[in-house]
Amino acid sequence: MSVVEPMTHDAQAAIERRRPGFRTVERLEGWGMAVHGISHVYRPRSAEEIAKVYQLAKETGHTIGFRGAGCSYGDAALNEGGIVLDLSAMNRILEWSPETGRIVAEPGVTILQLWQTILPDGWWPPVVSGTMFTTMGGCASMNIHGKNNFKVGTFGEHVVEFDLLLPTGESKTCSPTQNTDLYYGAISGFGMLGCFTRLVLQMKRVYSGQLLVEAFNTSSLGEMASEFEDRAPESDYLVGWVDCIKGGRKLGRGIVHQARYLEEGVDRRPRDLLTIAAQELPSKIMGLFPKSMTYLLLGPFINNFGVRMINAAKFWWSAMAPRSHCYYQTHAAFAFLLDYVPNWKLAYSPVGLIQYQSFIPREAATVTFEALLRMSRKAGLPPYLGVFKKHRPDPFLLTHSVDGYSLALDYRVTRRNRERLWRLAGEMDKVVLDNGGKFYFAKDATLTRDAVSRFFPAENLERFRSLKRECDPDNLFQTNLSRRLFGDPSTA
Repeated sequence: MSVVEPMTHDAQAAIERRRPGFRTVERLEGWGMAVHGISHVYRPRSAEEIAKVYQLAKETGHTIGFRGAGCSYGDAALNEGGIVLDLSAMNRILEWSPETGRIVAEPGVTILQLWQTILPDGWWPPVVSGTMFTTMGGCASMNIHGKNNFKVGTFGEHVVEFDLLLPTGESKTCSPTQNTDLYYGAISGFGMLGCFTRLVLQMKRVYSGQLLVEAFNTSSLGEMASEFEDRAPESDYLVGWVDCIKGGRKLGRGIVHQARYLEEGVDRRPRDLLTIAAQELPSKIMGLFPKSMTYLLLGPFINNFGVRMINAAKFWWSAMAPRSHCYYQTHAAFAFLLDYVPNWKLAYSPVGLIQYQSFIPREAATVTFEALLRMSRKAGLPPYLGVFKKHRPDPFLLTHSVDGYSLALDYRVTRRNRERLWRLAGEMDKVVLDNGGKFYFAKDATLTRDAVSRFFPAENLERFRSLKRECDPDNLFQTNLSRRLFGDPSTA
C-alpha cells in the first residue's frame, strides 16, 4: 500500500496561511488504471500559487510532479508520496486572434476548449491526440503526435512560445529564438525542467468542418506500410487499425483510414459545419442506447475469444464496402475516436490496461512489428487493439519520433497476468532497441533505465541532464516515471 509522508504541524500551518491552492490527499491513477500512487494534490489557479507550492515543497522535503488531465497511460503524471500539481484549474484562454490563428492559453486548457474556441472562425488545432481531453501543458511536456505526424510533425513544432516557471520562482520565456535550449528541452521534457504557465500556439486554417475520408482493408502490415508510403504525399492524415489477434498469413491485417482537408470553395456551405453543435459526438447508439453505458456491454468481450469475434466482424464489415470507400466526416469524429465510447477503458476493469507503443525506422518497421505480434501470441497475451501511424523526426531533446512508423498495442492487465506481461514487455524492448526503435513516455508503464540509455542519443541525454542541473539543481521535480527511468538526473 502506498504511504504519503505526513506534513508537520508547522508545514500545515504554512499551507493555511499561504493558500497556494486547494490541497487534498488522493489516490491517482495512470489513464490505463494499471498503475497508481497516493499524493498530496494541489490545484493552483495562478503562477503565484504554483510558486508558493514550490516553496512549501522545499520546506517540507517533498518532490513535485505535474498533472494535467491525467491522460498518460502509465506513471508519467504520478508522484507517489510527494506533491502533485494538478493544473486543470489553470484553464483560461488568454488571447485568440482569428486573423492570425494564434492563441494564448494556460496549461490546463484542453483540446476540447481549444477547438471549440477556434473552429467557428475557420481554424483547427494542427496536432491533436486521440482524445479531446488532454491539456496544453500535458501535450507540450509529452510532445504528443497525431494521425498527421508524417505531415506536420509533433505538437511542439506548433508551439510558438511559452513561459516556464522554474523551481527558483523565476519565469523564463522560451521560443526557437529565445532560451533555445530550454525550449527544446522542456517540450518533450515530461515536466522535469519547470511548469508551463502560458503557451502560444499556431492553429491551422480550414475551410470546412468536414474531412474527406477513404477507408480500405489491407491484408498485412507490409501492405499497410506500402499504402502509407504511396498515399502520404496526397494525405493530411493516415492511420491504420491492426487486427492483432489473427495469426498465420493474416498476421497484421487491418483497415486504413486516409483523410484530406477540403480546399477553399469545395464546401459550398462551410458555416453549417464550422460550429460546435455540428462537431459534437452523438451521445447514443442509433439514438437509443446511452454511449456512457456501452462499456458494460464491452466488458464480456474483453478477452481473447471476444476480441477475436469483434475484430473479425470489424474487418469483414469494412471488406464489404467498395475498395475506394470515401465519405465525409467531421473533424471531431475523425480525430477523437477514443471519445466515441465514454469510459470505454472501464471495460478492462478491475485492473486496467497498458499501451506498448514503439517507433521503428522505416526499413525495419514491418518485420519488427510482426515479431512483436508473434511474441505476444506465443506468450498467450495478444494485444486487443493495434494502431499504426507514420512519423517524421523532430528537433526536441527527448523526442520519440523517427523517420518511420509506430505501432501502439493495448494489453489487458489482470492480477494473474501482470508479471508475465511486464516480462513480455521487457523481451519486446530488446527487439525494438536492436532495430533502432524508440518509445514514448506518455504511453509507457514498463520501460527500464537501461532501455532509455539505448534509444536516446548520448548527446541529447547529456544536454537534458545539464538543463536539469541548471534549472532544478535540488531535483525538486520528480515523478514515478522519472525515478523509474532516470533515477536522480541532477547527479547522473
